[in-house]
Amino acid sequence: QVQLVESGGGSVQSGESLRLSCAASEITYGIGCMGWFRQAPGKEREGVASVYRPDGSTYYAVSVKGRFTISRDNAKKTLYLQMHSLKPEDTAMYYCAADRSGSLCYGGVLSTDFLTWGQGTQVTVSS
Repeated sequence: QVQLVESGGGSVQSGESLRLSCAASEITYGIGCMGWFRQAPGKEREGVASVYRPDGSTYYAVSVKGRFTISRDNAKKTLYLQMHSLKPEDTAMYYCAADRSGSLCYGGVLSTDFLTWGQGTQVTVSS
């Protein structure tokens, strides 16, 4: 089973940028969806962005659309989340996840029922 390791989190001021990385332990053949999720203290985990592997189509939560960009480098087996114009409400633990099922991220939806998760990286945005 593929293992995922996130990095790139940190503490920034409102309006600044961060790029999160998610390195996979092996080539992700057969993976249908890869995504970024976040969970703030006292809140449920929510989907932020995802990529549907068969055609590369992407999904973004309304709260991050236009500010965040998900991308992947297949040669480096790495998924990225570029975050611009960060806001205090973006503060959370960010996780990347992968699953064989493409239905989890296809057609304008992003489910949290992914099988494989990383350990998370903390993003803190202060005003």
